[in-house]
Amino acid sequence: MTGTPVLPLSGWRVLVPRPTAGRSPAVVALAAAGAEAVVVPLIETVPPEDPTELDDALLALESGWFGWLVVTSAAAVPVLVDRAQESAGSLTQLLADGHVRVAAIGPGTARALRDVGVEPDLVPRGKSTSRGLVEEFPAPTEPARVLFPRGDLAATTVVDGLQERGWDVADVVAYRTVPAAPPSAEVREAWTDGTIRAALLTSASTVRELASRLGTPPTTTLMIGIGPSTAAEAARLGLPLAGIATEQTMIGMVDALTRAVTTVLPAPVPSPEEL
Repeated sequence: MTGTPVLPLSGWRVLVPRPTAGRSPAVVALAAAGAEAVVVPLIETVPPEDPTELDDALLALESGWFGWLVVTSAAAVPVLVDRAQESAGSLTQLLADGHVRVAAIGPGTARALRDVGVEPDLVPRGKSTSRGLVEEFPAPTEPARVLFPRGDLAATTVVDGLQERGWDVADVVAYRTVPAAPPSAEVREAWTDGTIRAALLTSASTVRELASRLGTPPTTTLMIGIGPSTAAEAARLGLPLAGIATEQTMIGMVDALTRAVTTVLPAPVPSPEEL
């Protein structure tokens, strides 16, 4: 007889670090694979200490000064929504008033934009990286100006790349990344003793906070990176990865973990009842 299929992550506890705000789709994806998500905010995104520069940039965006808005993190979206309400009433109205096109670095950021009513005009087809976005960005057209609201820790890849292609880029800090509250004693113990069997590493800053707050896990713990910059930071800190997401989203990371589990671990031996 054939019994109930064993889910690929059945019985696993997986650490899901994320900013303290918002809901993580990884929780649902992990549950569908049989795992329990242990959601541990390691970083927090907060508005800039002085939002004046961002507010001025959004007013210019609304007036048609910029041709494009480039968004490289879902964390920027709620900040843009909040600040846009101060002038245009909504981000969608502000973009419509300015006849602005929108680029998103990848499917996760595109989803965050769609959730607030903004349909991106450009989402790179390959890996969700700053370099990939620059490579697929169109040649300058009037107005040849781009607004790039970013996190305070963002690399200069987008700004440098678009400027090299002839675009005038307004580089504005939209949010800051700060450490979240320390993980609980229960989480620290489960991380150390291997009860948490895997972790999804969602950014370079998350990797740094995980290493600082929780330390190196047992060698049996499988860690998955969301993309190349996260993988590079993990390598720098001596945290070996079991895989990197093909699609740079939380669901893509769960898929990568499932592949790693089926590759690294032996298949379960069926019981006599299942034969």
